[in-house]
Parts: sequence; C-alpha cells; structure tokens
Amino acid sequence: MEQVLIYPQSVAPTSFVAHDHDAGEGRQIWVETENHHQLDARYFAHPHPQAVALYCHGNLGTVDKWSILAGRLSRMHRLSILVFDYRGYGRSSGIANEQGILRDADAARNWLARENGISPSEVVLIGRSLGGAVAVDLAANGGARGLILESTFPSLPDVAQRHAAWLLPAWNMTQRLNSLEKIQRYSGPLLQSHGDADRLIPLSLGKELFDAAPGPKQFIVVPGFTHNDDHIRHCAQEREQFLRSLPPVR
Repeated sequence: MEQVLIYPQSVAPTSFVAHDHDAGEGRQIWVETENHHQLDARYFAHPHPQAVALYCHGNLGTVDKWSILAGRLSRMHRLSILVFDYRGYGRSSGIANEQGILRDADAARNWLARENGISPSEVVLIGRSLGGAVAVDLAANGGARGLILESTFPSLPDVAQRHAAWLLPAWNMTQRLNSLEKIQRYSGPLLQSHGDADRLIPLSLGKELFDAAPGPKQFIVVPGFTHNDDHIRHCAQEREQFLRSLPPVR
C-alpha cells in the first residue's frame, strides 16, 4: 500500500532503454547513481545564469511533464536547472524507496555541480511535495546556496495521520522522510510556499516544517490554491527576490 500511495509512478516501471535524444524541453542526460542505476533527466543550461538549481519533483509524473515547468523556471529566473526522475519513474531504472530516491538526488546534484564547475553546496535546491523532503535531505546533508520548498510536509507519517489515523502511521510506516528533524540541520536561506486550500498536505503541516528551520526564511501563503495548483507564476516575484538575495558563488 505504501508503494502505491507514495511512489505511484514506480509501481510498474517502464523498461529501461538506454537512448539519447533531444527531449524537446531541455537536453536529455543520464545520471548514474553510486549503485549504477540510470536516471533520466533534463538539463536547461542558461547562457548567463544567476543560479544553478536542482528541481526535485513530486510523486506524480515524470521528467516528460516536469521538464516543462523546469524550462519555465529557467526562463523566468535565469537558471541553469536540472530536473530528474527518481529510480523506477519513467525511463529511470530500479524501484523507488526512501533511501534510493535520496541517493538519486545526491547523484543528480553532483552531476549538476560538476557540469557547472561549482561545489554541491552552491546548488540551489527546489522541491515540491515529495520532492520537498528530498531537497530538505540534500540541504541537511551537504548544505545549499538556497532552499525553495513548495507544498511539502514535516514527515510522511504526519501526512498519513491526517488521512488514515486508524492505520497508526507513526508506528507502521516504513517510509518516513522526516524533514522536520532534518531541516534543523540547515541554516541557509529558505523560501517556502503553501496553498491555504491544500487538502492533501494541509497548510498547518507546511507551517510546522517552516517553523523548525533555523536560518533566514520566508513563508508565502497562496490564497485558494490546492495541492495540485501551480505556484510558479504566483510566487514569481518573491522567488526572484529570494534568488537575487542569495550569497554569491565562491
């Protein structure tokens, strides 16, 4: 049940085929993890980037969809940005699990840093929903130039408690993604947004995570937005100000 609910795109993974082509939205590249999984990714190289960013997407959809959003972010904010599929998603090999997707993100960040001649800690991390927990893990374990979170949660059991408390998720869930504990180890800049009509991950859960962050931070409440609404254009001004305020790359 956890696999179906948390990683629905990896329940019946697409057979992996190693091919390389122009994906239309961004350059298709393959990221290899430490245990030799191949991750499908799209890279948007901006000629004059103000930041280099890694986008960690939510639990639905693949890079074929999320690359459209990454391309918009690249154009709107002058970003060189990489978006990738977790293991088991789309054309990426393997089956998704908590430790696996965190390793995938680490491999993607390392690729992006090497490509741009910077350290992994100088990458800006952007995460939505499930991807927010992935981005928090990266920030807590290696730092970040900046962290941008959208519609995310303190932990997976906290979300499950709101929807199926009778399952005793605090005791029975194997997938935890405890961002509440991890974000306390990240002292860098944070920009977080959440819709006040989000029924899947209520606003109060997003605020709980935000309150635990120790560094400079800003929280944006998006009026009337549900979990699936697009924050990209609504929060564009705050996001641009946030990116411009980040410390320079060394």
